[in-house]
Amino acid sequence: MRGRVNGVLFDAGGVLIGPVGGRWNPRYDFEGIVSAHHPEVRADRFAEAIAEGQRMLDAGVPTAAGTTAAGTTTVNRTEYHRAILRVLGIDRPSAALLRELEAPPAKPAVEVFSDVRPVLDRLVTLGVAMSVVSDTWAGLDAVLHEAGIGDYFAGFVMSEVLGCRKPDPRMYAAGSDLLGLDPGECLFIDDDPELVAASVRLGYRGVVMAREDQPEGTRPGDSGSVGALPVIASLHELVPIVAGTFGVSSS
Repeated sequence: MRGRVNGVLFDAGGVLIGPVGGRWNPRYDFEGIVSAHHPEVRADRFAEAIAEGQRMLDAGVPTAAGTTAAGTTTVNRTEYHRAILRVLGIDRPSAALLRELEAPPAKPAVEVFSDVRPVLDRLVTLGVAMSVVSDTWAGLDAVLHEAGIGDYFAGFVMSEVLGCRKPDPRMYAAGSDLLGLDPGECLFIDDDPELVAASVRLGYRGVVMAREDQPEGTRPGDSGSVGALPVIASLHELVPIVAGTFGVSSS
């Protein structure tokens, strides 16, 4: 019989936070910034450019380990923006344009889901340690602190900083190491079932997040299970899963 969950490793996007404007990359102010620098760019070109950027992000950067998901690193943000800008006909973007695209936005680019703070508070009460393990660029820690939830976490694992992406075992290990816990003492939650399944193979417990407002076609399934993986639609459902391993009430 497995023991209690003493630590939770959270993915960020889709679990803790969502993008303002409904799009992660590029962020909501991309078109406005580009148009301010290059008013000649037609609005109907942006969709194609954004799609090219997404293909680049999905492919990642091949490393010596190969070109599988476990052997890729997060694409450099500047190179990502350059790739999109090339599709828009901007082959030699100015330093000022690139700098503005990478600078903190005038308004927050993410919003914290309404169920996050009460659940994090409850996990703190239960004595559960927490970290964030996310395929993202450096700076996620600052984003979460600015959003008011950074202090809940013992640390942050960001793929650009670590040099690999999930499902590379190093990502999960870094998250549990931040808590000083073994994989068997930890639960990993993500909105990608494949990444959760990878964590389970490494000895972690796993839960899939499938928020009801997740864009159509991206939800891994209704609350229940994906294969043998439990699926939840709200973080509130995570509390009884964790508390149940303590043999205590989730209330």
